[in-house]
Amino acid sequence: MCYNCTPSEDSGQTATSRRTFARFLAAGAGLTVLAACTPEAPGAAAPSSGTPSASPSPSPVTASATPTAEATTAAPPPPEASPAPSPSSALPRQFSLTDPASPWLVVNKHRPLIPADYVPADLVVPAVATTVSGEAALLNSTTAAAAEAMFAAAAGDGVAMVLASGYRSYSTQVVTYNGYVASRGQADADTASARPGYSEHQTGWAFDIADGGGACGFQPCFADQPAAMWAKANGHRFGFVVRYPWMFHPITGYYYEPWHLRYIGVEAATDMAARGIFTLEEYFGVGAAPGYP
Repeated sequence: MCYNCTPSEDSGQTATSRRTFARFLAAGAGLTVLAACTPEAPGAAAPSSGTPSASPSPSPVTASATPTAEATTAAPPPPEASPAPSPSSALPRQFSLTDPASPWLVVNKHRPLIPADYVPADLVVPAVATTVSGEAALLNSTTAAAAEAMFAAAAGDGVAMVLASGYRSYSTQVVTYNGYVASRGQADADTASARPGYSEHQTGWAFDIADGGGACGFQPCFADQPAAMWAKANGHRFGFVVRYPWMFHPITGYYYEPWHLRYIGVEAATDMAARGIFTLEEYFGVGAAPGYP
């Protein structure tokens, strides 16, 4: 394209026109550079590291339009909300939720023992009344000491508490679970007995109690027996909680077991009671485990 470049009788007119056109091109280039380097007006969206949304269609460009830098990025997406800290995080001392030797270990249908055939290194026979013998009379040393103190305090209040089932090895759990499956079917068995490698009894941190009178052993009516009522009201003073409370099976995966006590330490058990939190899943923030994955 040529502007104003027709020869004229005036020999200087062509040269003048060419100089004019050169200045026109230089000015246009300068405007283009200026537009590209000029900061955006206040309030314009800043470039985002997130995925931009679709850009609006550009306006048609005319021959007289000056090119400008077009904003094509959207506002950054809102930051993801951080998960709320678990209630247990407020305690001054923290323990592992996965180490089988930790009092805060959480074992449920989503969280198996690792290793599956774990055996506590410090199993002992607690000095308490018991209806069982052999491995079922064993607890880890920390749980045993706490159980001795709790049974003695209950006796002082006139309540006879008895150890009805303590440690259960992996191989014993295989037999126990398979017995439930054979008699009730697997779906029903999974609501009453843990699969091998998923049982709290294997950790040494849990045990079942009975009442000295022998009534309602391992039955729902045990909840109304003196031993069950005393343990529910006072167990936290010795570090124990009722692991599978009433109406919380959608979280724990098991129906109410007023006889099944679990040691988590006096600080944590007392804090749970004070906060009105009933399950380890909620207190330690690990999520519900109603069924196996």
